[in-house]
Amino acid sequence: MYFLYNILTYIAIPIVKIAGLFSPKMKLFVTGRKTVFSTLASKIKKEDKTIWFHAASLGEYEQGLPVMEKIKAKHPNHKIVVTFFSPSGYEVRKNTKDADVVVYLPLDTKANAKKFMDLVHPETVYFIKYEFWPNYLNEVKKRDIKAYLISGLFRENQIFFKWYGGFYRKALKAFNHLFVQYESSKKLLNSIGFTNVTVSGDTRYDRVSEILERDNTLPFIEAFINDKTTLVFGSSWQKGEAMFIPFINNAKNIKCIIAPHTIGNDHINELQNSITKKTVLFTEMEGKNLADYDVFIINTIGILTKIYSYADAAYVGGGFGTAGLHNILEPAAFGVPIVIGPNHQKFPEAVALVQKGGCLVVNNPTEMEATLSQLAYDEHYRTEKGRIAGNFVKENQGAVDSIMKKIEK
Repeated sequence: MYFLYNILTYIAIPIVKIAGLFSPKMKLFVTGRKTVFSTLASKIKKEDKTIWFHAASLGEYEQGLPVMEKIKAKHPNHKIVVTFFSPSGYEVRKNTKDADVVVYLPLDTKANAKKFMDLVHPETVYFIKYEFWPNYLNEVKKRDIKAYLISGLFRENQIFFKWYGGFYRKALKAFNHLFVQYESSKKLLNSIGFTNVTVSGDTRYDRVSEILERDNTLPFIEAFINDKTTLVFGSSWQKGEAMFIPFINNAKNIKCIIAPHTIGNDHINELQNSITKKTVLFTEMEGKNLADYDVFIINTIGILTKIYSYADAAYVGGGFGTAGLHNILEPAAFGVPIVIGPNHQKFPEAVALVQKGGCLVVNNPTEMEATLSQLAYDEHYRTEKGRIAGNFVKENQGAVDSIMKKIEK
């Protein structure tokens, strides 16, 4: 199977390049990898001490960041190298000050893995949540480099637990220790012979808790809100927008902020044209009296977390499609009640918060309008749901300390 895996990886290379001709995202995926090795060679010297963190995308990066910050503080003379697999992670965090080098992870071929490890020569390796690349992990094991998995999440349908998944199980042996989010993941790993497992919880709770200590002030949002009840629609996709726009068009005496996942001009124009209320775009707000508008469309990236701090209630996108639910913990950290779509079962934090009552699931426009209306106009109901959400985040903190104590032994 390992031989077949390597063959398929090489076959995928030209396919991915062809896909890059037709998809902007895949073009970034392909072109971004062309300069990886030259970048590493120019930024890392042979005598440098390095620590490598790998994240699939932006969400995993944010999940690993609290540990990265602790490691960086403990090893100030080491260079922190961060790799991303996805453009949606790399393009947003390529200039982060939290790392010394940020690059795409080259595709998982034996040659790429060897060349990457020769150039980076990490002292320690951290993989975040998932994405287990056999050739890279085999190279880590071969070089006897310490490796840790942070906030791992395993399900019984994964290849590790299949009869044909032996080469993937072997790759897991590269990790000195696996820190997982839930007891169920530990039991699955125990079932295939891994005992070096600790249930540490999810580092994202520590990460989102830290945002409460930042300056989340956005004067233009304050000017727009003008002391009115405010609903934020974060990381929305078209299917979700079709569900909540009727509510926005019918709502009275409230403010709405929409931060779409896609901010291309075509989508923003389509979204703006579907709203009958007085609407302003982030890119066109200069010189306008924002208090005069009912809907604020945030056609930029990087400020949604701060915007959640102004929300009285929030809808978080991704639950009506197959792309995956976006981060519900950021609004929850601010004590904001949350509304999501039905496709959330693969996100344990969403399942748990739904069960507790701080996150509300809607299936259609009728349910969306009823739920948003109750949150918008029933202050007692809204406050109670928000209290549950805020406490949920507080109760689940502590993963970072658990991980650091084990690593430092």
